[in-house]
Amino acid sequence: MNRREALKFGVGAALGCAMDGLAMNRDSMPIIDSHIHLFDTSRPGGVPWPEKTDVAIYKPALPDRYARIAEPLGVVGAIAIEASPLKSDNDWVLRQAADHPILVGFIGDLIPGTPSFPRDLDRLRQNPIFLGIRYGNLWNRDLLTDLKKPGFLEDVRRLAAEGLTMDSANPDPALIRAILEVSQSVPELRIVIDHLPNATLPNDAGVLKEYRANLQKLAQNSAIYMKLSEIPERHGSRVPADVGFYQHKLDVLWDIFGEDHILYGSDWPNSDHLLSYAATLRIARGYAEEKGKAATEKVFWKNSIAAYRWRPRRADQRNL
Repeated sequence: MNRREALKFGVGAALGCAMDGLAMNRDSMPIIDSHIHLFDTSRPGGVPWPEKTDVAIYKPALPDRYARIAEPLGVVGAIAIEASPLKSDNDWVLRQAADHPILVGFIGDLIPGTPSFPRDLDRLRQNPIFLGIRYGNLWNRDLLTDLKKPGFLEDVRRLAAEGLTMDSANPDPALIRAILEVSQSVPELRIVIDHLPNATLPNDAGVLKEYRANLQKLAQNSAIYMKLSEIPERHGSRVPADVGFYQHKLDVLWDIFGEDHILYGSDWPNSDHLLSYAATLRIARGYAEEKGKAATEKVFWKNSIAAYRWRPRRADQRNL
């Protein structure tokens, strides 16, 4: 997670905190946050991420704390995304979720192509909260290279056969090219491209053209989704919290993927590097609402069901 480690807590978080008290109307629209991270920095042995030097987020990020922040803003459910390469942390997150029904799903961390993958996948999928795995350019992995390893695509096919989802991580042209190869090899696999608004774009015109062409090809597969996550960015000494600043880059992605294949994720607590939870949500919601009520409902809850096939765990999730 080198790209994220470069982020520093500063003026942007202070700007966002001023908006925390401006809660949205809970009754106006239920929200499923499809991207949060859970970890406990106080546990013996610590955590692989974040680092102790990360003063913005190095503190326990647990379900109770998340619920206190998110529920007043209309969030009725969340999907936890892996934040650790430790196999044992799959079970740790599932234990957290067991007692907190605001967590409707978990995307874990397993390595396709390893001898234990089929056994581990079979065990984890018995838990209905387990929805799939995340694989991308993090934890010193490289999807473009790894998908050529013996057994990798075979295990990805296992994932698809079980009706599970694969998330990506830390997008750039190489990762998008790799995701395209995976989707062409296993077209039935549901893939969610995380943090695409914050993708590292190339300066080379030819590479940029190929990157955009690959996005267009991915969008032709109805099993591909992208997350409206990691929208805020630092601009000089500030982090803009107005929708208009991000309009163009979001329009490009909206035009490619369309309202049926985009879903919201906060990236909490990693998002605290830049803006508060409320301010981050406000940007994404402000953008989606310009597209109309039907499109907003798709982005904030309907598309998460299509992408992840999560199951409701409490009353306010059952009518979605």
